[in-house]
Amino acid sequence: MVSDWWRAGFLPLWSAAEEPVDETLCTVSVVCGWLPCAPLGDARSHRHLHRLYRMVQPVPETINFPAEEEQILKIWKQYECFQESLKQAKNRPRYTFYDGPPFATGLPHYGHILAGTIKDIVTRFAHQSGFSVERRFGWDCHGLPVEYEIDKTLGIKGPEDVATMGIAEYNRHCRGIVMRYSSEWESAVTRLGRWIDFKNDYKTLYPSFMESVWWVFKQLYDKGLVYRGVKVMPFSTACNTPLSNFESHQNYKDVQDPSVIVTFPLEEDESVSLVAWTTTPWTLPSNLAVCVSPEYQYVKIKDNSTGNLYIMMEARLEALFKSDSEYTVLDRFKGAALKGKKYRPLFDYFSKCKETGAFTVLVDNYVKEEEGTGVVHQAPYFGADDFRVCVDYGIIQKDSTPVCPVDASGCFTAEVKDFAGLYVKDADKHILKYLKEKGRVVHSSTYKHNYPFCWRSETPLIYKAVPSWFVRVEHMVDKLLENNDKCYWVPEFVREKRFGNWLKDARDWAISRNRYWGTPIPLWVSEDFEEVVCVGSVAELEELSGIQVEDLHRESVDNITIPSNCGKGVLKRVSEVFDCWFESGSMPYAQVHYPFENKREFEDTFPADFIAEGIDQTRGWFYTLLVLSTALFGKPPFRNVIVNGLVLASDGQKMSKRKKNYPDPMHVVNSYGADALR
Repeated sequence: MVSDWWRAGFLPLWSAAEEPVDETLCTVSVVCGWLPCAPLGDARSHRHLHRLYRMVQPVPETINFPAEEEQILKIWKQYECFQESLKQAKNRPRYTFYDGPPFATGLPHYGHILAGTIKDIVTRFAHQSGFSVERRFGWDCHGLPVEYEIDKTLGIKGPEDVATMGIAEYNRHCRGIVMRYSSEWESAVTRLGRWIDFKNDYKTLYPSFMESVWWVFKQLYDKGLVYRGVKVMPFSTACNTPLSNFESHQNYKDVQDPSVIVTFPLEEDESVSLVAWTTTPWTLPSNLAVCVSPEYQYVKIKDNSTGNLYIMMEARLEALFKSDSEYTVLDRFKGAALKGKKYRPLFDYFSKCKETGAFTVLVDNYVKEEEGTGVVHQAPYFGADDFRVCVDYGIIQKDSTPVCPVDASGCFTAEVKDFAGLYVKDADKHILKYLKEKGRVVHSSTYKHNYPFCWRSETPLIYKAVPSWFVRVEHMVDKLLENNDKCYWVPEFVREKRFGNWLKDARDWAISRNRYWGTPIPLWVSEDFEEVVCVGSVAELEELSGIQVEDLHRESVDNITIPSNCGKGVLKRVSEVFDCWFESGSMPYAQVHYPFENKREFEDTFPADFIAEGIDQTRGWFYTLLVLSTALFGKPPFRNVIVNGLVLASDGQKMSKRKKNYPDPMHVVNSYGADALR
């Protein structure tokens, strides 16, 4: 056993002078394994080894493992074992590790503990294998998690409330809760035996971090990868902001929604109606067209019970009828025969759009035979395919005033006078009642399906067209896949399947958020957006504006103007802030204030040798890291990655503080020990 200890490097290296053995230090070396061995065969070391061997106590019949661990933790703290190990390894070859930043607005859960244990094991092994391994803890300080807590606490209902309070005051409240649970995090992580540096941490709210984020953005802007557009996006009405595609995929739930089939009488013969199906009645007031498949077979049928005449896809007759005896087929034709036919709209709110071709039958191959009636109602500012098809047919223009009568809180605006002020989901039943009274409803029921919810507020998302700033991603899908192939994934199937498939369908990334507590997007623009200046540093902002700033949050930079070079007066900053995923994806550069400091050190140690997180980060941090490193440097951000699964409650459900369906992790640690949990 002693020789095994010796070979494992668990014995202290003594000085040349003969001196008494510090028995506590011997214990430290055994417990920690951080001091290198004396050369094998050294006689004096053999004497010390003999003394150390005599220190080993018999193992008692019963052991209180949590108490034993507490004793080890005291020794680690007393002798600053982790810090000492970093000092001793300073001149060794570097092994680079990136720690993904959690939010400190909540307590650590089993998912954090699992990923943290994997990180601890690998980085300890790298250290013991002869490398210097810097392990810095990081904190995600901006974004929806913080703002949502403040909105609940202060009763903030929308942008008007923030405007009344003032952004400076709002952000002061946000800053006040950012590190609410930081001490609990440090206590829990330390108690679990993980060695990581909390003193030399990084926070996304540090001005140095934010400045590097500006630099990253300017590189993308200078490469022509940034543009402003109107795009139908997942939108959180509770948080008043659009979400990126990968955020919207994080929280799906089975829900019961209204299922309604409505009529669109043809202008040429109002006794004949197209029938369309929807699970979002609230989008019907914004209808501008209907769409059919050009290739599938459609039929004109008579409802034998009512005598009404309908047109729908033949393959979807089951959506309206239970048996063949309930209808009579009067005519058959391809969907293409319906192209260009005009119909009577459900509402007259946007009748002026008829001048640009609205209330017409369009054809597109996205219409399938799996669900609905084969006739799809088009509300172009509430559906991505609707938007694309209506733009293709010239019914709307990308730069035209949107037909989008829903505000940031998800309530109808005054344009929809019959339902103004109603939250869209609450308006469904009122819209159905209105349409039934007008005789436009053929069938209504409920429909169970999987629907996206906001990952922060747990409220249903809607799809809504909003002006946003985007980073071009679609053009570099091949390069993303190539860089992904250079990374070693554990398990390996994640690279090819979960992550690889996500990359193949990557879409341009909406990086702007209409929020307050975040890194401001450093674009100063003229009123017509024709003159745009992208600022990449604090020094550049001072050079352009004559104003020096120490903080980069909105309250510090929103009022700064830059003189126009085109005779357009002064340029003002756009109001948006960065998606917090853009910040976490920038952490390799921003944590070391690259390129303003540590330039050579960073470039010598990039990409990272190792990262690890849960499987959910294939659409989060892993993705944003890869997109930004590929866009900036053309190479992957990490060489090796371990992906852990999700820890579920004993009933197979997601762990929920509200449901209280899992034990407090620290109760488990204090009862059975951290090693048992690890």
